[in-house]
Formats: sequence, C-alpha cells, structure tokens
Amino acid sequence: MYKAFVKGCNFLDKPVPNVKIDIEGDVPVARGLGSSSVCVVAGLKAASVWYDDAISTDQLLVLATQMEGHPDNVTPAILGGLCVSFLDDQNEPQVIQYGVSDKLHFVAMIPDYEVSTHEARKVLPTTLSYADAIHQVSHCTAMTKALEIGDTHMIHEACDDRMHEPYRAKLIPDYSQAKNISEQFGGTMYISGSGSTMMAITADEKDADRIVADAKVAFPKWIVRKMAVDSTGVVSEVSERGKVLHR
Repeated sequence: MYKAFVKGCNFLDKPVPNVKIDIEGDVPVARGLGSSSVCVVAGLKAASVWYDDAISTDQLLVLATQMEGHPDNVTPAILGGLCVSFLDDQNEPQVIQYGVSDKLHFVAMIPDYEVSTHEARKVLPTTLSYADAIHQVSHCTAMTKALEIGDTHMIHEACDDRMHEPYRAKLIPDYSQAKNISEQFGGTMYISGSGSTMMAITADEKDADRIVADAKVAFPKWIVRKMAVDSTGVVSEVSERGKVLHR
C-alpha cells in the first residue's frame, strides 16, 4: 500500500509526506480475492485524496494496472460492479462495466489454507485447442449477461470452464465437497481467482443461508459468509482529525 501511495505522489510530482498507515481490512491474503489489488488501489487513492483528489479515475486505472501488471482485479476495485477489462496495443487498460442483478446471492467459502500462485500457474496448460478457446469465449460472454439479468440457469451453464478450473481444482483438497454442498441447494460454484476461495451463486436467499450453514459444519476452520456486490468502487473520506479512511 505504501508503494502505491508513493507512486501516486510521484505521479503528481508532489513530495511524499511522512505518514503512518493503519490497515483494517477483511480481504484475506493469498486466497484468490484480489487482496493485493485492494492495497494498490487504496494507496493510490490515498495519495489522490491527500492532494485534493488530483488523480482522476482514468489515471487511477492506469497507475493501478501498471503496479499489478494486469487490470483484472484493480478495475472492479476502482469502479465497482462487474468489470471486463484488457490491455490494448499501447498497454493501456480498457474496461467496460456491467451491473449485477440484485436477485443473486453470493457465498464465499474461504479455506484456512492458501494455493501457491506459482503452483496455480504451473498446473495450467501452455496452449488451448481452438475448440476450447471458442467454448471459453462464448461461455464468458454469456456469463456477463447472465449475471446482469440474474439468470441462474445460464450462470450454471456458463460456469463450465475449460481454461483453469479443471486444473486448479486439484490444488484445493476440499473442492469436490464444497461443490457438492453448493449444488445440493441449487447453487453454482466456481473458484475465485486462482483459489483457494470458492464462490457459490444462487437466486434464493434461503438456499444461500443453507449453503453457509452446511459449509460451516463441514469446514469449521473456514471463513464462510454471504457476500454482496459493491457497485460503488473505491471511496474515501477524511475524518475530523484528517485521517484518510478507505472502505
């Protein structure tokens, strides 16, 4: 976070002030939930707020992408909602934002162990067949609309992944049991990022509660909780004492 704060100050050609950073966050580290992106965005936003919101949203996107190396996680952290992003020919982030239906309920099942990023990359195939590439693109495209309109049938069908989940599932010992719990109550489960977190989606709040209850019994050491989609993105406020807060 401090490196991001310094980068923001340097971008503005402003001196780096002496600061003390206290972090209160509930995004677990190394669990496939984008914790590093949260820190990067918070640091850059803090620099912007320190100097009167001098960094625009577009500039935040560019700076955060430079630090992370890709826009996948920093774009929703900055903008909120469902974001589809990529780097263009000039290595600049391009992003389009979608809404997520409020009919959907999400359950995060966060194991008490991490999946090594090195191992998560190592298990992936170096190439995909043309058929698998077509399958993946079509299913990803369908998923964005399904999430937007809350179509749980299409979400379930679109989660038939051929790019990473069949390989990374082997790195999560409890993957099959967690998936069975989710599907038992009509949920669709997928691996969040490279893992080890798994996320279940359902359109029925009672089913989401049942998934939470059963998962907590099956995995007593895990963090299992319902999640809401943040459609706002990064926000900041300054307290009366001048301390910058992020949420």
